[in-house]
Amino acid sequence: MTKFHLVALTLFSAVLFFLFRGGFAMAAGTSDGSEQWGYVEVRPKAHIFWWYYKSPYRTQDSNNPWPIILWLQGGPGASGVGTGNFEEVGPLNSFLKPRNSTWLKKADLLFVDNPVGSGYSYVEDKTLLVKTDEEAAIDLTTLLIEIFNTNETLQKSPLYIVGESYGGKYAVTLGLSVLKAIEDKKLKLILGGIALGDSWISPEDYVVSWGPLLKDVSRIGGNGLIEANRWEGLKTFLSLDRTPIYSGHFVPVDQPCVALEMVGRMTRSYISTTKINGREK
Repeated sequence: MTKFHLVALTLFSAVLFFLFRGGFAMAAGTSDGSEQWGYVEVRPKAHIFWWYYKSPYRTQDSNNPWPIILWLQGGPGASGVGTGNFEEVGPLNSFLKPRNSTWLKKADLLFVDNPVGSGYSYVEDKTLLVKTDEEAAIDLTTLLIEIFNTNETLQKSPLYIVGESYGGKYAVTLGLSVLKAIEDKKLKLILGGIALGDSWISPEDYVVSWGPLLKDVSRIGGNGLIEANRWEGLKTFLSLDRTPIYSGHFVPVDQPCVALEMVGRMTRSYISTTKINGREK
């Protein structure tokens, strides 16, 4: 083996070590720096995978710093790198075609597979899977420390934490953890804000509000609202045994099915109680 091949093999092994066994995550990326990805070992034998996109529209206006969006998928357990990136706001869609509505036009994007065990994130021992949203937030805070603390360019950009569905819980919990880390001078970043999109924080409160909301936007009439309020399925939904996702956080076992059935019953009632001109019988 030549000296060149030995050096190349050593460097390749080092990249693999940092990429798959922790260390700072800027271990791989495109040659122009527009994309970077890797793993951070947030705890011994617990690894989070992340993917960062630098926007081609990024500006250098100190009076209007370019933002970074951290996208947190719901589930819990859905892949932000897969779902949020390719199916919702990333530069390419699931067919690897350019997305005209990508959020890169407004910000850099940082996707993560959160919590560990989701997507490409993994643990080497199943006992290391998180058991609370707070534990997930601590892992994500560690990830941000690794990514931001050694990158002065990113430190100048405000970070906006965006959570979808159950990611709304992650976003709020992470926001509190990030603020504490900043105050303790452990994390070097500017927290711009938190945004929640169709967040699934309190299923009970959300579901009981659907009837009045659908009536307000003229999707059901008065009879539909009555049907929604007296529907036994709603009472069943609110009394279902909750399956623990983490300790202290519960959702109904068949939550999606019950929710869809409720919407279906209300909208069918709307159709049966309206005329073509939209007036209720």
